[in-house]
Amino acid sequence: MKIITGKQWLVLGALCLAVPAWAAQDADARFKQIYTAEWAWRTGQAGVSTSGEAQPNNGRLDDVDAASQQQRLDYWQHVLKQLDGIDVAQLSPANQVNEAVYREQIGNFVADQKFMNWQMPFNSDSAFWSDIDYDLGSDKLRTVDDYRKYLDRLNQIPAYFDQQIANMRAGLQRGFSVPREVLKGRDVSIAAVAELKDPTQSSFYAPFKQLPASIPAEQAQALQGQALQRVRDEVIPAYAKLLVFFRNDYVPHARTTLAAEAMPDGKAFYHQQIHEYTTLDLSPDAIHQIGLEQVTKIHAQMLQVMQDSGFKGNFAEFLKFLRSDPQFYAKTPDELLMRSAWVAKQVDGQMARFFGHLPRERFTIEPVPDAIAPYYTSGRGGPDVYLVNTYDLPSRPLYNMPALTLHESYPGHALQLELAEEDHNQPAFRRNGYISAYGEGWGLYSEYLGNEMGIYQTPYQHFGFLSYQMWRACRLVVDTGIHHLGWTRQQSIDYLTVNTALSAREIANEVDRYISWPGQALSYELGYLKILELRAKAEKALGAKFDLRHFHDTLLSTGSVPLPVLERRIDHFIAEGGPEPDYGCDCAKGEKAP
Repeated sequence: MKIITGKQWLVLGALCLAVPAWAAQDADARFKQIYTAEWAWRTGQAGVSTSGEAQPNNGRLDDVDAASQQQRLDYWQHVLKQLDGIDVAQLSPANQVNEAVYREQIGNFVADQKFMNWQMPFNSDSAFWSDIDYDLGSDKLRTVDDYRKYLDRLNQIPAYFDQQIANMRAGLQRGFSVPREVLKGRDVSIAAVAELKDPTQSSFYAPFKQLPASIPAEQAQALQGQALQRVRDEVIPAYAKLLVFFRNDYVPHARTTLAAEAMPDGKAFYHQQIHEYTTLDLSPDAIHQIGLEQVTKIHAQMLQVMQDSGFKGNFAEFLKFLRSDPQFYAKTPDELLMRSAWVAKQVDGQMARFFGHLPRERFTIEPVPDAIAPYYTSGRGGPDVYLVNTYDLPSRPLYNMPALTLHESYPGHALQLELAEEDHNQPAFRRNGYISAYGEGWGLYSEYLGNEMGIYQTPYQHFGFLSYQMWRACRLVVDTGIHHLGWTRQQSIDYLTVNTALSAREIANEVDRYISWPGQALSYELGYLKILELRAKAEKALGAKFDLRHFHDTLLSTGSVPLPVLERRIDHFIAEGGPEPDYGCDCAKGEKAP
């Protein structure tokens, strides 16, 4: 997949006509030098993220102590000064877009460092100790040297955890912590490692259970012995120490407030979280009002579908029916996984109608790991795997699975992230970056496409779609309610309970996520509404020339960008007459749909 060409960026290109070619080349070269050097440095740092998504770190656990965090702040502030020295008007059209995306990334890094977000390195959804397998690169071991480097990285875990503990202590001291109210049971994933009696049952030992046949038996046996020793003597004790700290120090001293605005410099912090996750400068009150309006609109649609189903009771009775009738729930984990897979295959049959360009990579479907499943979200998708939560099956209604699968796999996250990874004409900071407003907005829009694809085949599945739409609209109300208006946890649970068909477990887990991860929940609905707005704008402006496949390909080829950048891209798409993006004919980068 190629980056948008100069011809396609007609309007931006017009801005550069008066700039001499040598000036543009000079500005482009300086910009590339800045981001290339910074990306190489960034990917060697642990704990770096964009909109909550970890960046590649090449399997390293670098220092995350206060001094290292200050160095990161100093570095990124220097990068911003370098960017300020570039005249954006002298950049090529493509690099004007790259610069807008890159500046947003670096600006968020600087803000996160200033607010010392690293003193709260986990939330009720994600944590450094449960993501560490990925961080260490356990899925990329091929050679003897790979395994030896992995063993060395296991040795880094105790020092890494010690630094994280020191960071969390500092956060506790200034009232910057995850609220105590959402910490119950969050030690389970730590205890899963800390209390292991057999090191070979650890996920850290798993890569050594069956080594590649290319490794001689004697070497393989030696590696296995070293792995057992490292897990037993280094990893398990590190988790045990973390567990003691978490139970005896962190939980008892965590803050008793819920609102982000109740923390040090809380109003500025929450405003920054809103900007980072939405890429917009909206006030909490404005977002709350948008949420209320969407809730009213979607509720009317839900009532109509309820009537279409033939149900004779009221809305509350319908929700109780959906949450309790056995026909709506899988009896085994395999059944839930298979129903998810069936939806995914139905979507496969529709993809060529809606997209002109498809990636070569494919995803698999797996259950959420047992250690985190009790408090994990219902599903999560990436470029290679769609995780389905099979824990507590009575809380995983089948009528929600079509919408969830569309969001997390195709045409949602899996498709978008695969296309991004395969676009090697874009800089690495864009291929591997993730902007929530775009990514989650696209995921929610993908649920909407299920209507046009014919995926929702029963009134209950259609109600599940609307319930998921309502869920995201409610997030605007609940997130701002908690962090700005002083809502309680129970008040937030009650609001979701009366407005959505989500189960009690899902609602409790989600509310805890919003409490401990301020602003992230806002990205979905606001991104989705922007994409719907841009599609309607393009359809109206282009009329009969509007091609939905070209529109979708343009959205996806633009990549994960701030919403204002996406809007400018669609304005160019309209000005150009809605052309098909120029992907070229490099078949190694994707398949052309018929």
